[in-house]
Amino acid sequence: MSNRQLRLGAFIMATGHHIAAWRHPGSQIDSGTNIDHYIEVAQTAERGLFDQVFVADSPGIWGTGDDESFSRQGRISHFEPVTLWAALAAVTKHIGFVATASTTYEDPYLLARKFASLDHISKGRAAWNVVTTSNDSVHGNFGLDAHPTPGERYAKATEFVDVVKGLWDSFDDDAFVRDRASGVYFDPAKLHELNHIGKHLKVKGPLNIERSPQGHPVIVQAGSSEDGKELAAATAEAIFTAWTSLAEAQAFYKDVKGRMAKHCRRPEQLLVLPGISPVIGRTEAEAQAKWAELQALIHPSVGLSTLAPYWPGEDLRRWNLDAPPPHYPEPPKGINSRAHVVIELARREQFTVRQLYEYLAGARGHWVVIGTPQTIADQMQEWFENGAADGFNVMPPVLPASLNEFVDLVVPELQKRGLFRTAYEGSTLRENLGLERPVSRYAAAARLAA
Repeated sequence: MSNRQLRLGAFIMATGHHIAAWRHPGSQIDSGTNIDHYIEVAQTAERGLFDQVFVADSPGIWGTGDDESFSRQGRISHFEPVTLWAALAAVTKHIGFVATASTTYEDPYLLARKFASLDHISKGRAAWNVVTTSNDSVHGNFGLDAHPTPGERYAKATEFVDVVKGLWDSFDDDAFVRDRASGVYFDPAKLHELNHIGKHLKVKGPLNIERSPQGHPVIVQAGSSEDGKELAAATAEAIFTAWTSLAEAQAFYKDVKGRMAKHCRRPEQLLVLPGISPVIGRTEAEAQAKWAELQALIHPSVGLSTLAPYWPGEDLRRWNLDAPPPHYPEPPKGINSRAHVVIELARREQFTVRQLYEYLAGARGHWVVIGTPQTIADQMQEWFENGAADGFNVMPPVLPASLNEFVDLVVPELQKRGLFRTAYEGSTLRENLGLERPVSRYAAAARLAA
């Protein structure tokens, strides 16, 4: 009998993942900049023995549509994630922290330094969610005339990740002697300059902080496009992804793990964590009522704004909300693989326009599961045991209410089935995820030379 167990992350979206969550009485309405809210959420996730908490981020403002829809969206103001996690590390002991940072719009030296710092501050609980930034409205914030193409962004990302890892290896693990008697603080022979000169980046190094508790913070990736899957197979240790059916999730799981051998990596070195947004009731009727209550809070202009990226150039206000979309386009050039998920979902389910935006309003195309703790655990178990997931990125529809329900009702059900831990296994995020601590590239090279 396998002792393999689920990995769980809590994907935190301020007031919750449902697009109208900020209007729900179970949400903290000012949560984007309310530190007490995030403390409560992180401590709740830790009480539930989650591996990690994660916040999505963009180096620009979120929100789309005309003034009417834009004014009704509750995700405009929120903390920068590394700053937030550094604060929360002081009020937690076990939970890991995944922060998003862009390889397109950040500097590799500064990024390497702040994530190494977070790993030290948290005593080994930091992770970097590697993104290339798909939001094409961001470039003006950085003095650029245009947003790079997906191919350009991913080509730079591969080099960027390698540079950051090299900087994290600037010092050997035992470089710092700190011997008061001899007066020797560190061994200069164990300090390494990177001296990277590549197609996209030129970085000398070394980093001015010693190697962190995990060696490298855990590398997470969230792209499911072809370029995204290649980047994940080569570099990621966990991948966040979005699927709405078992068959799609199984195909993705097999595909991305199957790409790893050519990068000299083993399948168990990458955890596949699909998103799941659970709407939980003690009965099916209660769960459905909760879902209906949330859906009733969606203003049509906000709902249509969620569809706009997938039908660019269309005046969606002219559409009949209670009929299917008038056509299903090929995913627009430059939009990531989420477009494939959304358009395939619309075709498969034959959703009306209203039904489609109501579905997307729940979790932006991720898997929404409505039911009792038992039926939700059933579906998670089916994916986990049938080659679709190594765990899940749990996306509470409303925060803090929905996360409390998951921890109090679903986690005990998973534990009862032997699918989830009853205590943390280690002190670092890597240890709890079952991931190896990476050997420094310089130590590895020295071993080969010996």
